[in-house]
Amino acid sequence: MREPSNILIQTSGGLVSGSESSIGGKSFTTWLDIPYAQPPLNDLRWRAPRALDQTSNRIIPPEVTFCVQESSTYGAVQGDGIVGSEDCLYLDIRSPVNVSNELLPVMVWIHGGGNVTGSKDYYDFSRLVVEEKVVVVSINYRLGALGWFTHPAIQKFQTGDDQSSNFGTLDIIQALNWIKQNIDKFGGNSENVTIFGESAGGHNVLTLLVAPNTKGLFHKAIVQSGYTSSASLESAYNKHALDPFVNRGSWQMTRNLFPYSQSILFDSQEGREQLSVIRNSLRALDARDFIGAYVEYRDEDYMPLTTSDGIVIPIEGLEKALKNPKYKKDVSVIVGSTKDELSFWLGTHRYFVEEYHPYTRLLPKGLRLKDKNLYKFWRKIRSHAWKLRGVDHVLNALEIAGYKSLYAYRFDWDDQKSSMFADIPEIMGAAHATDVAFLTGRYIYGPIGSYMYPKSRSRDQMERTMMMAWSDFARFGSPNKRLPLNWEKYSQGRGDFLKLDKDEDLKMGSETETMDSLLKKVADSVFLGPIQKCLLVWESLVNIGDPDINRYNVWEDGVCSAYDITLERKRISAQLKREHGGTSVFE
Repeated sequence: MREPSNILIQTSGGLVSGSESSIGGKSFTTWLDIPYAQPPLNDLRWRAPRALDQTSNRIIPPEVTFCVQESSTYGAVQGDGIVGSEDCLYLDIRSPVNVSNELLPVMVWIHGGGNVTGSKDYYDFSRLVVEEKVVVVSINYRLGALGWFTHPAIQKFQTGDDQSSNFGTLDIIQALNWIKQNIDKFGGNSENVTIFGESAGGHNVLTLLVAPNTKGLFHKAIVQSGYTSSASLESAYNKHALDPFVNRGSWQMTRNLFPYSQSILFDSQEGREQLSVIRNSLRALDARDFIGAYVEYRDEDYMPLTTSDGIVIPIEGLEKALKNPKYKKDVSVIVGSTKDELSFWLGTHRYFVEEYHPYTRLLPKGLRLKDKNLYKFWRKIRSHAWKLRGVDHVLNALEIAGYKSLYAYRFDWDDQKSSMFADIPEIMGAAHATDVAFLTGRYIYGPIGSYMYPKSRSRDQMERTMMMAWSDFARFGSPNKRLPLNWEKYSQGRGDFLKLDKDEDLKMGSETETMDSLLKKVADSVFLGPIQKCLLVWESLVNIGDPDINRYNVWEDGVCSAYDITLERKRISAQLKREHGGTSVFE
């Protein structure tokens, strides 16, 4: 075991240097920007990550280590336009200074961002590390169409894992392989690894549960606000735009980039030669220009990412594979969502909110709800649908597959304060991603962090509860060691879940809704008009999991067949853009 002052570590890919810091008198060491795979450049673009060559040289990382993506004013990566580097397969390690010989539990954080944005750099788990004596690893992985891409010009020329469509998922698996090989040198126990992630990170945790080549790489899993959507190979390519729900398949994008590509007959000799030309052209594109082409069409959505390639993700798709005993991992699993998930999106959407001058035009504009009843009902239905599809249905599937140690939660904490410019509690509440701050102890949430997380006894209680439960789960496989109540295991028959909240509201609950009963509330609503009801049902059934189009078509005896819902959604967006320049108040 290393001495506290020994922060130079020899890894399989080189010598890395750490720096020692402290929080509240408790010391920890941080190693930043450690490469875990060869840079996926040139011919390694759209291939499985390659292990690093063995060397004793000191590692000097590049200045930019986050993956290519669109910048965000309020997100993990700031700047102008498309930023980042293809040379981005790096991880950070934070470890408490530990003078004992005990190897500590390892928690591997997989960031969110829709698998198109995000970076390890945004998340600092130092407080969790020193308070709970765990080793935390945060990783980057390829994003967007550099991380998930299906095209015959790529896959037809490759074999083995290189023939996959899920390069970003393979990156995460490679990071876990690196951790298994090296983490003991940083004080971590390679035989006690917990993977955890939020949003797309939670989704990626689910993909690792079904990927056939992840057995033994992790021992517990935590899914925070995850989802189970995946695309078929046919939809990811989407030749001739046959899938009406896919607007950015690789066929469409290569046709935009290389107009000649739409006329290729792949089965001919000439077609194979032209495929090779497209392959070379794709690899020659500047990575930022390539991602920029996707971003240009993002308003049209939908861009397939996680793909059922039969290599990393089983051919039946993520949602069905979760219930297949063939892919079961012998691990304990926590799955949960937040009470007001959709506030993250609806709370800034001009369909629901408007700008106004609260006092004088000399002050910045404020935000208020256009129709409080409409907003609260819409948010409640969509957020509850997320819990049913992203939590209960997932746990039901895992139970069918044979998992024995399953836990469900709903994050309810919403003790926020109002601003003179917006009623934050009313608009936001327990929104998507609000739970992450209680694991980092860093209370940031874009420009409204101080209102989302005001200093209070309630905030301290929530931090203590989450850090204890998550770290105890990582250490023992049970979150119950120090909780003041028994977090009962989940079973489909009871639907038990923990309401994560301040101490006085921390309690068990039981799910009483189904998708049918939830959608019946939409049918009976007095707040919505006929088109709005169909819009809400559509959104509830096509998101978080595979689109349930059949249920939508037969809902209330097919009443929604009177509307072209896709056209209606585009009409609303176009009207808001004409009036305000965008659909979000931040545009």
